[in-house]
Amino acid sequence: MTQSLESLTTRLLDFARSAGADAADALAVDGTSTSIDVRGGALEHAERSEGIDVGLRVFVGQRQACVSSSDTRDDALRQVAERAIAMAREAPEDPYAGLADPSQLATDLDTSALEMFDPSDEPDPAALQRDAAEAEAAALGVTGVTQVQGASAGYSHRRIHIAASNGFSAGYQRSDRGISCVAISGTGTGMERDYDHDSRIFQSDLRSAIEIGRTAGTRAVSRMNPRRPKTGSYPVLYDERVADSLIGHVLMAINGAAIARGSSWLRNALGEQILPTGLSITETPHRRRAAASRLFDAEGLPTRERALVDNGILTGWVLDLANARKLGMDSSANAVRGTGAPPSPSVSNIALTQSDKSFNDLLSDMGTGLLVTSMIGSTINPNTGDYSRGASGFWVENGEIAYPVNECTIAGNLRDMLMRIIPANDARPHLSRVVPSILIEGMTLAGE
Repeated sequence: MTQSLESLTTRLLDFARSAGADAADALAVDGTSTSIDVRGGALEHAERSEGIDVGLRVFVGQRQACVSSSDTRDDALRQVAERAIAMAREAPEDPYAGLADPSQLATDLDTSALEMFDPSDEPDPAALQRDAAEAEAAALGVTGVTQVQGASAGYSHRRIHIAASNGFSAGYQRSDRGISCVAISGTGTGMERDYDHDSRIFQSDLRSAIEIGRTAGTRAVSRMNPRRPKTGSYPVLYDERVADSLIGHVLMAINGAAIARGSSWLRNALGEQILPTGLSITETPHRRRAAASRLFDAEGLPTRERALVDNGILTGWVLDLANARKLGMDSSANAVRGTGAPPSPSVSNIALTQSDKSFNDLLSDMGTGLLVTSMIGSTINPNTGDYSRGASGFWVENGEIAYPVNECTIAGNLRDMLMRIIPANDARPHLSRVVPSILIEGMTLAGE
């Protein structure tokens, strides 16, 4: 994988023009990944992949088509271009398809300041195996843990380059290093499981394998002998591990594709209050060492920090060029894409306003209710926001954890739920979604 990705995309564009494209953009991605699984102290599975993929999108008038390939020989690239042109000529016209105007394109293309790639040496498989084995051993060392379902460690490195016939051409690198462990407590029908994991861009930021394994084991043991809670209306505290799912429902509802289809429970809420006063959801695409950071989007537009929800008020949609044109708006530079499909809108890093209250403060404030640490399944009506999810966690009495619970369902309507959220201050700052634990009063709980 020593060939230039910039050269690959340039050649694709040249072949597209020769085949009859009025406009085109190209994406080239190459990378390596290694993953190691350990079980019983021994290597259970090892996998390494290396590859390169290219994707070409062509425009013939207002018709477009996308073709991808893993063959980068000139003959193959020429065939990709010819096939894409043939497909585009048969495609229906799309009045909203098209590249960005050159005046819209990003000019700051130096992504090194975002620190998305760790330049230190790639870890060898033996080092990854040691990490996985240490995590497993640490979990098994927790009293009450009977087995480890899996302990894994991995590394990946990718290079990406985007070029288009409007003059845009830029690329960047990403790396990822991770460790995970899933521990099981109890035996037979009394088994319970829980996990811990960490994933970082820089290996030096990664938590220790021993800490990850020990945390997974401790969590699994704490879930032993669960009960079903009583049915009723109670406050529900979403642990930081699962609280981002609530904000995820908001992000899905303000996605420009859903808005353009008219299939969003927030489709008529622009300019309205959807969170309590004082709370905002901010997109921060230029954060250092954050997995979703980017200087430019997949259509070459410059990204910027903005408040998706400002002081409780919904301020805008998450848009790429095509969906922005459908809505008569400007793109918010949120386009993402793979090699085999046209761009679509998606957020980068986001953060919910945190309070001055700790997790324990919210636990005390809730009195009696449910602390959710795990969620199962999802029933969300995209048009109405009606919400119902299976959950497990811990029953709280008088502000203190009393016992583990499972086999229950929490329900409500997202518009109503969001107006009652109370955030803590325990969000992990390195995640792409910086969302703390969240307390919501008056949730419907179905148990026994």
